[in-house]
Amino acid sequence: MAASTPPTLDFEQTFAQRGHLLVAGCDEVGRGALAGPVSVGIVVIDPASAPLLARVRDSKLLSEAVRQELVPQITDWALASAVGHASATEIDAVGLMEALRLAGSRALDTIAAAGMAPSLVVLDGNHDWLSIPTQPALLFDGFDGFGGDAVPAFGAAMPVVTKIKADMTCLSVAAASVLAKVERDGIMAALDAENPQFGWGLNKGYATGAHRAAIAAHGPTDYHRKSWRLTA
Repeated sequence: MAASTPPTLDFEQTFAQRGHLLVAGCDEVGRGALAGPVSVGIVVIDPASAPLLARVRDSKLLSEAVRQELVPQITDWALASAVGHASATEIDAVGLMEALRLAGSRALDTIAAAGMAPSLVVLDGNHDWLSIPTQPALLFDGFDGFGGDAVPAFGAAMPVVTKIKADMTCLSVAAASVLAKVERDGIMAALDAENPQFGWGLNKGYATGAHRAAIAAHGPTDYHRKSWRLTA
């Protein structure tokens, strides 16, 4: 697909035709970073009536300035939206897939609190990491992420439909990717002010050569994913 081809609501509207009044687009950012959280964006729309947003694309195709300009447009356009995060400590404790589910659950909880829980979620990719698993999550070192002994089931209780390159073709998913990217980048910029030696304001925690070299020179922080290979 050409970078200039705008995403549409065609896919989301197929579910409106099947009776789904509220459909959510979902995407994550930060999966491959060495530091910082994974962040999951959720955007809820009525696909039968939502207009198109001409400038929205997958966040990777947009400049930082354009992404920031689009945030208020997206939040005004959506019936509800939220971004959830799971920290580096949580990623180390439960693994990346469980951390993604935890971040997604936090976003869904925010949506539910606004009274706009979708009946279906369109998730970018080919693997459903968002749904409540059929077996309990395996937790490590007594970590439960909830501050108690009992770990409730977390994840999406509604149907989740995966679609490869949904962030390129589905407007709700592209919009979710923009919200997640802007919010996570803001977190990394704030952390950069506390830890300027790692260059997080520029690399956003990803595995650049300079970032790996800084970890080797200064050691990892609590914001690094210490279970990962952090140096070359």
